Amino acid sequence: MLMHAIDSYLAVRRTAGYDLTDREGFLRSFARFAAERGENHLRTETAIQWARLGSSPPQWDRRIKEIIRFARHVHAEDPRHEVPSQGIFGYHPRPQRTPFIWSPTDLCRLIEEASRLPPPGSIRPLTYAALFSLLAATGLRISEAMALQLDDIGLDGLLVRQTKFRKSRLVPLHKTATAGLERYLVHRRRIGGADEHLFVSDRGRPLRYPTVFAIFDRLRRTLDLGLGPGGSRPRIHDLRHTFAVRALEACPGNNEEIHRHILALSTYLGHANVADTYSYLHVTPQLMVAIAQVSEPFSKGDAR
Repeated sequence: MLMHAIDSYLAVRRTAGYDLTDREGFLRSFARFAAERGENHLRTETAIQWARLGSSPPQWDRRIKEIIRFARHVHAEDPRHEVPSQGIFGYHPRPQRTPFIWSPTDLCRLIEEASRLPPPGSIRPLTYAALFSLLAATGLRISEAMALQLDDIGLDGLLVRQTKFRKSRLVPLHKTATAGLERYLVHRRRIGGADEHLFVSDRGRPLRYPTVFAIFDRLRRTLDLGLGPGGSRPRIHDLRHTFAVRALEACPGNNEEIHRHILALSTYLGHANVADTYSYLHVTPQLMVAIAQVSEPFSKGDAR
């Protein structure tokens, strides 16, 4: 019975766009564990015993959280399923890392350094300058940018296919980003080889993650940017964070417009949950000031 409920739960979640490969393994393992005890309904004590089969407290916490998500789903249809409480193991994960927010000057320096990569006259410096420029201008995930094909570039923007949550989306481009991409494409078509990927190596092959991260790290050290808030070093993914934060900083000041802006940004970034977009609001002093200004009427009892 539990296995059947898991099949139904996974089908619903996948229809919503989630890739649940790891979670499916956890849930089916739990179902087998419960079946060995002759249980057809989810029991909190059994869930705790199964979670403790993990190798460490963080693993226990991860396992029980997966069961809690599933339990809420099946409990709604059959109250005989118990829902374990949050925080059973008293594990508190480390605070979320504060992203490094790139200044416009440092972004320009990064792209300039990328354009000087050897060997001269090859596609390599053009590829990395265009890649980092596109990440900064669109907030794409590095995996999304590396997966782009030449045919994904259209008049309306970039078609980002089957991304992190198995969804595709159209990413409009600012005219400056379009112009930069077109300049790169002139060279890409001339010296980039026959592969259909937009970004390729100097051998005309698709980029590889280890190489991209190594080159980014090399450029980061050359720029000597120092540390961000909380001692964080710049990462490639911080180009996406920077795009999101700058977009929110440019948001109109009233509360209703902020909510609309965040919903639009969440769709643009491909977030599965709008809460992921709201999390950016705490990142910079400008956004914290905006939050304080919006919140002030509520603290004084003047909100309408």
